Amino acid sequence: ISVDALGALFLFLILIVAAVSALYGIDYLKHYYGKRNIGSAWFSFNVLVAGMILVVLARNAVLFLVAWELMSVSSFFLVLFDREKKEAAKAGMVYLIATHIGTLFLMVMFILLAKNSGSFDFSSWQPAFTGIMPSIIFLCALAGFGTKAGFMPMHIWLPEAHPAAPSHVSAVMSGVMIKMGIYGILRILTFLGTPCSSWGYLMIGIGAISGVLGILFALAQHDLKRLLAYSSIENMGIIAMGTGLGILGMSVNNMFLTVLGFTGGLLHAVNHAFFKTLLFLGAGAVYHETGTR
Repeated sequence: ISVDALGALFLFLILIVAAVSALYGIDYLKHYYGKRNIGSAWFSFNVLVAGMILVVLARNAVLFLVAWELMSVSSFFLVLFDREKKEAAKAGMVYLIATHIGTLFLMVMFILLAKNSGSFDFSSWQPAFTGIMPSIIFLCALAGFGTKAGFMPMHIWLPEAHPAAPSHVSAVMSGVMIKMGIYGILRILTFLGTPCSSWGYLMIGIGAISGVLGILFALAQHDLKRLLAYSSIENMGIIAMGTGLGILGMSVNNMFLTVLGFTGGLLHAVNHAFFKTLLFLGAGAVYHETGTR
């Protein structure tokens, strides 16, 4: 495990959002004392935060996948917090299936990366790929990490899971957990050398579709937390567009475009982490007092 500049930025977001959400959750869950197993909910919350931290720190593919699975399974149990409700049970199953389809793509991607170097350690992965292999690895990364990030059309779990989870968990999932998809794509780019311009255009296209459709779906919602979930898809689309612009800059060796794209994408990742956390906590306060969303 180690920390670099990219990891440090996401670590900062994880620790701040998790701490604020945990403090909020103490009072929010008082209503459920005697009705739910609060201890197991806090255990899952802590495992979720630990999993995200380990994803950012991991420098080995096997450790990364273990951390990714910890993050995914613990958040699944948190989505099932109100499992007596039919929609919560459905949301949990949709999320579990979607996240493991994504993990399958990540396993293929890591195997291809390790096969080239003979090691699962990130430090041994050099950009020495030829032919179509880098594009296959990037597409696997986009499918695997894009599912977690909620890019359309891989977003199906997000509008189901976020409303079902307790509000402080929704804040963590939307504020930082889906950002692990962005972190993963950026991390994999460091192993693939100079990217193809088509990768950048693909990211911009997916980002534009997610951005436009995400906000259109959000406008049609009558459930406050579901609205915010679709808004998260829109904002992840904006981050994807910035990332795509950065990739495009790298492919044509334009430093200005590269810096502009990646800085814009990362700036909005920070921006969205804080404002979406606040919005979900606000929605939780409304739900807590009124009993309706």
